[in-house]
Amino acid sequence: MEFAKAEEGVLESEANNNKRLDFIDTTAVADLSSLPSKTLMRAALSLKDQVVAITWERRRVLGVGVDPTVYSGLLGTAFTCFRSYQANSNHQDLVICTDIIDTCAEIISTANSRHVTFLCGKGGVYALGSVVANCIGDHQKRDMYLNLFLEVAQERALPAGPEEGGFGMSYDLLYGRAGFLWAALFINKYIGEDNKLSSDLLMPIVEAVLDGGRAGASVNSSCPLMYRWHGTRYWGAANGLAGILHVLLYFPLCKEDAEDVKATLRYMMSKRFPHSGNYPSSEGNPRDELVQWSHGATSMAITLSKASEVFPGDREFRDAAIEAGEVVWKNGLVKKVGLADGVAGNAYAFLSLYRLTGETLYEERAKAFACFLYHNAPKLMNMEHNSPGVDHACSLFQGLAGTACLWFDLLAPQNSRFPGYEL
Repeated sequence: MEFAKAEEGVLESEANNNKRLDFIDTTAVADLSSLPSKTLMRAALSLKDQVVAITWERRRVLGVGVDPTVYSGLLGTAFTCFRSYQANSNHQDLVICTDIIDTCAEIISTANSRHVTFLCGKGGVYALGSVVANCIGDHQKRDMYLNLFLEVAQERALPAGPEEGGFGMSYDLLYGRAGFLWAALFINKYIGEDNKLSSDLLMPIVEAVLDGGRAGASVNSSCPLMYRWHGTRYWGAANGLAGILHVLLYFPLCKEDAEDVKATLRYMMSKRFPHSGNYPSSEGNPRDELVQWSHGATSMAITLSKASEVFPGDREFRDAAIEAGEVVWKNGLVKKVGLADGVAGNAYAFLSLYRLTGETLYEERAKAFACFLYHNAPKLMNMEHNSPGVDHACSLFQGLAGTACLWFDLLAPQNSRFPGYEL
């Protein structure tokens, strides 16, 4: 694997992975900036190849079980290959991607899971399958996966509003309706105009998400939308408000719906911790500890950047996005590498701000975090090819595949997108 040698003493392997490091090595900015694009590309491709070898080729030889999801499983490897293809146009990436998707589709067709989302369910398999088949030019396979996705869309709980008893399916990005909608948006971005999913299919689900949020909000609260996941009113991207609102911002909203989304964001902004500027992980939670995509300022920086794009006349969202990015920077490096709660995910907050503002400061900050991973990712993961949990260590959201995607995105930061979150 093409990494620079890890520096001694940067991180103790037994440290608590949820705690923050006490510093940011700002020399990393110059370090990575001095690396030629070819060197970064080689490192990204090498890491991608390692992920494929461990999660895909090794599994085929050993015949062991497979997690077929984007978030923590084999489909995340397929997504990484797709991102690699976007960066270097190597057709072989699509070939590997197709083989992995077909395997995941076979597994998930016999699974008992009812999850329909991009990150953790059937929606991801069929959405990525249709897009990759379209890239290859295999229209028969594309249509097969599109039809399978449309079968998932017939899940009666998806467009069911509260008045119809629609609380059985959650609303969150990982397991709920927002996650299905993101899969549909992914298809529509890449599939071509003639095969796009219709508004008639998607907008009733959008309305159900909005209605569910209104029903879940307290009558005594100034927050118009609120959701519960397993009884807790989470705020983060994975299971809470930040993720749901982010997906809603990609859809055309009427004035009333748009005002409810904006008022919910303003409510969240008003509840920031006064000393740090960070965001609670859930409604009323007094613990100011987590700064990552799953919980805290990272996802809010990305969601508020999107809100600033959708509502350019509301300067407060742009300002709040920048402030959230400052929280991520000042809190330094976390002790995991993945997208969900690690350094790679936090770096994407800066890339979102770079696209929003055009200021190179944010590109440099993303590079600083990426360079830390360039030097230290193998040490952080302590990756052993035959150790338990090695696939978890190579997964997209909790392992090294997310780092590979970050490096690919740094080759063209103006086109960067947080995997499974931004479009």
